[in-house]
Amino acid sequence: MTKRIRVGIIGANPDRGWAVQAHIPALRSLANDFEITALSTSRRESADAAGKQFGVPLAFDNTQDLVNSADVDVVAITVKVPHHFELAGAALDACKAVYCEWPLGNGLKEAESLAALAKKRGVLAVAGLQARAAPPVAYVRNLIEHGYVGEVLSTTLIGSGMGWGPTVDQYNVYMNDKKNGATMLAIGLGHAADALCYCLGEVKELSATTTIRRKSYTIAGTSESRRMAAADQVGVTGLLEGGAAFSIHYRGGRSRGTNLLWEINGTDGDLQITGDGGQAQIFDLTVRGANGAQTSLGILPVPQEYRLSPLQGPALNVAQAYARFARDYREGTHLCPTFDDAVTRHRMLDAIETAAATGQRQNVSRA
Repeated sequence: MTKRIRVGIIGANPDRGWAVQAHIPALRSLANDFEITALSTSRRESADAAGKQFGVPLAFDNTQDLVNSADVDVVAITVKVPHHFELAGAALDACKAVYCEWPLGNGLKEAESLAALAKKRGVLAVAGLQARAAPPVAYVRNLIEHGYVGEVLSTTLIGSGMGWGPTVDQYNVYMNDKKNGATMLAIGLGHAADALCYCLGEVKELSATTTIRRKSYTIAGTSESRRMAAADQVGVTGLLEGGAAFSIHYRGGRSRGTNLLWEINGTDGDLQITGDGGQAQIFDLTVRGANGAQTSLGILPVPQEYRLSPLQGPALNVAQAYARFARDYREGTHLCPTFDDAVTRHRMLDAIETAAATGQRQNVSRA
């Protein structure tokens, strides 16, 4: 049997968080490829509790011991965005492979610095843009490649951020302040736009508008109100490199209508992807399509071959990404989005912010 890849998780809080929701179940579902050998939290008590709860042999209360451990091949970074730069940098300096959740950095400059460091160290470094690993997204990409819609003419994407609405949980308050880099633009739109570009090609040029419509929000379970400091409405239009027109609109909170609606229109057919939430990397997606003489959309079941893990729910796409990661790690393939790919997405988001701030159309160069 091929030796299992040993993973150390930074941010494995025993009570809540993305590690316990997604990374740990994802890795456990791929037990032939991975084993979790270490974890770290910011406190000794929580590290010991997490190690006991998850049955992980090494539990550290600091990052440095984890990244320097001889029992760790890959460092998974699952903490809040403002800490990604420091922690990913520490792992790369230790010459460890890295899986860092998205956004890679707090803005384009941090992402570029991390990508340059990964290249310098010569290690595999991937970003958690796991929407592109979702079975429906991989299926749509294949349909497009095989000409299901013919030449792509345009694509339209509307999504609800789910967060950035009238109330927010205490532990997510930081996301409502642009300075922390975990905005609806970066997370909700960023994940969905990555899936769009993965299927249809990168953005060539764009115009954008952002605004804050809800001026304040309430912290859930309290009567405390705070000022909203991140855009809750983002609109983007432009052209993809292949010439197709695109438009994206993300709105804060949850809609009473369709919370994710993505349509792809071509010369020979149409595809529609829908979901109960605008976080395309988390929610289940349904694919509908019609082409040729067909006059109405019908459900296109995703073939079983696109599923790389038996999981359901929010951990599925993380497991899909890790399954691809295992091949990249062992075989040198490029199935996962690398830090260079993450820079491409950060560059798009940076162009959106610049276009919105200046009112000027932006040319988006590739990384």
